[in-house]
Amino acid sequence: MSSAFLLTTLAVVATPGTGVLYTLSAGLSHGRRASVVAALGCTLGIVPHLLATITGLAALLRTSPVAYDVVKYAGVGYLLYMAWATLRDKDVLTVETRDEPRPTIHVIASGILANLLNPKLTMFFVAFLPQFVPVDEPGSLQAMLRLSAVFMALTFVVFAAYGLCAASVRDHVLARPKVMTGLRRVFAVGFLGLGARLAVA
Repeated sequence: MSSAFLLTTLAVVATPGTGVLYTLSAGLSHGRRASVVAALGCTLGIVPHLLATITGLAALLRTSPVAYDVVKYAGVGYLLYMAWATLRDKDVLTVETRDEPRPTIHVIASGILANLLNPKLTMFFVAFLPQFVPVDEPGSLQAMLRLSAVFMALTFVVFAAYGLCAASVRDHVLARPKVMTGLRRVFAVGFLGLGARLAVA
């Protein structure tokens, strides 16, 4: 496990994107448990990209503009939906003292979709991982799986840290409805911006 791989992976994971934004939103909206579950969902969303890379589907996305565009614009559509859902989520402003948790399956499903519909993640696996895997040598598949496991572990740890930090200030934010409304708008604009950047990429 080279230091170059670890440092580059950490930089990629820590850079705010769709997953980080979703985890922060979950932490502020629904607390610590939701933030960790959201981080888990985003991490599980990496698995299809890994499978696509191993089975060669990523090569199809790389060589077929039509296939890539289908996945890309599905991702754009989902980000636009996330922006709309964030703006209309009034539960953020009316949290009760018993604070019933959002259903785990919903949080995980949203986290998986956030990363599943991101073709750039597949491109990352195609362009980045092979540099650290011995091609056409025994054990290359195991090496790719091992590096991918490290990537996923770092994703979960970093995303959970983001979410827990957001959850730690949740009570202070919820006590100020105007602040929460502003944050909700910031998250919505963030999702819109990510969608626009993906659309024109």
